[in-house]
Amino acid sequence: MMHNEIPALPLNNGNRIPQLGLGVFQVDNAEDTKNAVKWALAAGYRHIDTAAYYGNEQWVGEAIRESGLKRKDVFVTSKLWNNERGYDQTKAAFQATLDKLGFDYLDMFLIHWPAPGYEESWRAMEDLYQAGKIKNIGVSNFQQHQIEHLMETATIKPVVDQIETHPYFQQKDLHAYLETQGILHEAWSPLGGGRNNALHDAVINEIAAAHDVSAAQVILRWHVQREEIVIPKSTHEARIAENRDIFAFGLDEDEMHQISDLDAGKRVGPNPDDEAWLKQSQTYAGRK
Repeated sequence: MMHNEIPALPLNNGNRIPQLGLGVFQVDNAEDTKNAVKWALAAGYRHIDTAAYYGNEQWVGEAIRESGLKRKDVFVTSKLWNNERGYDQTKAAFQATLDKLGFDYLDMFLIHWPAPGYEESWRAMEDLYQAGKIKNIGVSNFQQHQIEHLMETATIKPVVDQIETHPYFQQKDLHAYLETQGILHEAWSPLGGGRNNALHDAVINEIAAAHDVSAAQVILRWHVQREEIVIPKSTHEARIAENRDIFAFGLDEDEMHQISDLDAGKRVGPNPDDEAWLKQSQTYAGRK
């Protein structure tokens, strides 16, 4: 049951990004990846989020080609992993991503984590952006101080910061900072990644019952009303369709406040300020 178009949010460079996308983190085989992408596109999604680290870029590209949709009608994001740093390495890594996807340009490319050396990687991405090979460039898992540091040498501002965000980890300060900078807040693990119990939260389930929707739909709707981009991951056709159907109802101010009060400051993923983790992550390349 499809309700209402998926809105596209304006980026700070004049382009637009669909507010809802499909994430494919930890989908590590061809069948599941291609099915998830095809089901999402059939349900009306026009935004797919992958990364070099996920090892599934080639299947994402295949699924988009097999969908029959025009390339220009699907917004595709990929990311630069932490082991690829520096100007030439970043350009080579980007070309490898394009080759795996089978594309001649990418809609958005992000620096996956603020591991050391991101300044030179950004310079390469700026040049690829100027050359039209990447339509939008951004960052992922950057804290305020890392964005500020990046902007000391950057000439182009990131269009998004893709960060862990869910009801138990709401990123309120970073959200406010990004708003002042005109950088869109994109939420990864928007439902808590299955590693916390946000989907079973009594408050969220009470709100869900009042609207006759699922807990997941309430959480995604909360993100949307905070003007975030959301990229929930699923490999189940019914859930992919359900996650799409969040534009036909709204949460009132009181419900938004109730969810806001659930913030516990609890991450499910790594801390971008954990320098030991960032350094260690530069020694593994992900699934190639």
